[in-house]
Amino acid sequence: MIRYWSLILGPCLAVAMAISMNASGWDNKACWAGAIVTLCVVWWIFEPIPIPVTSIIPLAVFPLAGVLTKEDIARAYGDDMVLLMLGGFMISAALAHSGAHHRLALGLIRIVGGHSSRRIVFGFLCACAFISMWISNTATTLMMIPLALAVIDQSNDKKLAIPLLLSIAYGSSIGGLGSPIGTPPNLVFMREYESFTGITVSFTQWMSWGVPVVLLMTPLAGLWLTRHLHFKGELTMPPTGPWRAEERRMLLIFGLTVLAWVTRNEPFGGWSVWLGLKGASDATVALIAVVAMFLIPNGRGGQLLDWDTAVKVPWGILILFAGGIAIAQAFMETGLSQAVGEQLSVLSGLHPLIIIVFVALSVTFLTEITSNTAITVLLMPILGPAALAANIDPMLLMLPAAMAASYGFMMPVGTAPNAIMFGTGAVPISSMVREGLVLNFIGAAVITTVCYWLVG
Repeated sequence: MIRYWSLILGPCLAVAMAISMNASGWDNKACWAGAIVTLCVVWWIFEPIPIPVTSIIPLAVFPLAGVLTKEDIARAYGDDMVLLMLGGFMISAALAHSGAHHRLALGLIRIVGGHSSRRIVFGFLCACAFISMWISNTATTLMMIPLALAVIDQSNDKKLAIPLLLSIAYGSSIGGLGSPIGTPPNLVFMREYESFTGITVSFTQWMSWGVPVVLLMTPLAGLWLTRHLHFKGELTMPPTGPWRAEERRMLLIFGLTVLAWVTRNEPFGGWSVWLGLKGASDATVALIAVVAMFLIPNGRGGQLLDWDTAVKVPWGILILFAGGIAIAQAFMETGLSQAVGEQLSVLSGLHPLIIIVFVALSVTFLTEITSNTAITVLLMPILGPAALAANIDPMLLMLPAAMAASYGFMMPVGTAPNAIMFGTGAVPISSMVREGLVLNFIGAAVITTVCYWLVG
């Protein structure tokens, strides 16, 4: 019922926003931008139609209303970060198709050990955090859930099920901050920060912020989830079998791709400068890797990546990203970003640490009710001008917001891993809310600490 009413409420609020802005002296372009963004916010939150479909609205309407040109829209679809995300999704699909990620996960779990329930949970948590740095958190969760259910069936510990399943969902979200391709909000931030300041955030620079968050958050989450686990007993993990040619080749391509990302600009200018390839980007690396995977045999009559696998990437996220780029540009060109930022100039009287805490907590709880990518898309064009109005570095507002968007642990709708884990029926929502609420605050504290000390 609420979705039906939101289908009507969205256009009504959009019209009201346009009328109000017009009465306040805004020009037609700004009124259209405000109306479309209002409509998108309502429909993104309540989802009367799929989120990607809502994201098409600004791409279709902005050129008609004269807010942006058709060339602006084309650039939004072909933006470098959209292409990087596309390449990252296809690499993730190839890893999952080869089964290499399954071997990595079991290897990490065995390293931690299965001598007690606590160590089993830590093993799954660490494995999910590492794997989700490189492939989607959704794929990570789907891969690990059957393993966890098998472990639960073998264990005599009646308390193991809930912490173990939660460790998969939470670990998959935690690890996404470790690399730019780990989760879409990371790339939304990188793109909008560069657009707003002209400063490019490199692959390694993101990792210098994201990896410390992951390294701090993973053990803290593990300690919280295992506080009531005391059972000790050995568990037999499923065998991985001998290495297959497909796994070896896929991990080699993946390793070379990560190496190319990390060394593109560093050290001493990176290979892009050494080889005179100044036009190279992280998207270039990803797409070359994708082409290579389509060409390299997998050792069993096919290639490392085929189109039937590649076509299953989440195209809706790419459309949402492109729509977000268009919204951000419309905000900037119509002056809405500056106006909203000036309204938030009151922040200038607060200590930066307090501001970061407020942003991190606000975004963490906002993402419990709607898409983390949508929240990031909406906030980035606002937080940059707000930071300038408050006379602080835009990074101090934009970075914690982007990070906190992935750390909603309370509700099934907060993240895809939460929804998948809740769908097993083994974790009551009361347990999820109770455990996730504490982790929401822990996550905000970790993000605040890292952003303040490493960026501030």
